[in-house]
Amino acid sequence: MGFLKNIQDHQQSDKELADLYRETGNMELLGQLFQRYMDMMYGVCLKYLKDPETAKDAVMQLFEELGKKLSHHQVENVKSWIYTLAKNYCLMQLRSPRNFRTTEFNPEIMQSENETHLNGVLQKEENLQRLENCLQTLSGEQKTTVELFYLQNKCYKEISAETGIDWNKVRSHIQNGRRNLKLCMEKQAAIQTPEF
Repeated sequence: MGFLKNIQDHQQSDKELADLYRETGNMELLGQLFQRYMDMMYGVCLKYLKDPETAKDAVMQLFEELGKKLSHHQVENVKSWIYTLAKNYCLMQLRSPRNFRTTEFNPEIMQSENETHLNGVLQKEENLQRLENCLQTLSGEQKTTVELFYLQNKCYKEISAETGIDWNKVRSHIQNGRRNLKLCMEKQAAIQTPEF
C-alpha cells in the first residue's frame, strides 16, 4: 500500500533527527522522521478513529503537528512522544463538536420544541456560570494549570515550561483542580435546584 511506505534510514537516530530539525527547520529531516513512524501513527489513528480514510487524513495532519511541536520541544524518547502526539490528536478530533452526533426528535412526542430548546440553553448557561464561579474558587496554581490545559489545550510539558511549575505538580494541580471544580459545581447545582 503506497500510503504506508516506511523507509528505514538508520544513519541518524530519531533523537538526532529531531534535534537537527529543531535547530535547522529542514523539512527533509522531518520527513525522514515522519516516514519512520508513519505506520505506527496510522495504526494509532485507525484504532481511535475507526475509519481507514479518516485515519489516513489524520496521519497527514500529524505531519504538520509533528513539525510545529518538534520545533518547540526537545524530545528524548521520540517513538513514545510521537505515539502520544498521535493519540492526543485523535482524542481531540473525537472531542471536536463536529464529531458529536445528533438525533432528530419527533416534535409530537415532546411537550414543546421551544420550551425544550430554551430549557437546554438556560441549563447550558447555568452550567457555564457555575464553571466560571467555581474556577474563581481554585487556588492560583490550580486555576492557572486548569485554564491552560482545558481552555487553551496545552500539554503538561507546555504548561510546565510556561509557568515554571514542575511537570508532576502540573499534573497534580490539574487533577485536583478538576476534582475541586466538579465538587463545587455539584454543590452549586444542589443549592440552585430545590428538592421536591
